[in-house]
Amino acid sequence: MAETVTALRGKALLKKAKELANLPRRELAKACGYYTTTKGGETRVNLTDFYDALLDARGIALDPEAKKSTRGREASYRVSVHQNGQLVIGSTYTQAMGLKPGDEFEIKLGYKHIHLIQVDESEKDGETEAA
Repeated sequence: MAETVTALRGKALLKKAKELANLPRRELAKACGYYTTTKGGETRVNLTDFYDALLDARGIALDPEAKKSTRGREASYRVSVHQNGQLVIGSTYTQAMGLKPGDEFEIKLGYKHIHLIQVDESEKDGETEAA
């Protein structure tokens, strides 16, 4: 029976893939945990699972029907301003992006648009050291 390794997912996968971008595809997939070792000691890299996980981590669904849930609303990519002046993005989008409570964003205003730029952990640390 083959031994399976726990593979990286979500933000951790994207971060590791970015750090090791100079590696060949198979080595990158293996470094991210997308391989199995057979009882004979042979290592097999699972590139398909690796690519699927990368797409999923970036919020790209190749088979949108497979992940449909019967709970909640379907994402419409459209929101409106509430009476109290707030805009609510909703959990469908934050889950699709792999966001967690406490994640921070920088807000940049433009003419009729808003950019939300996620603040990296390294940027947060740099702000506290500089202060």
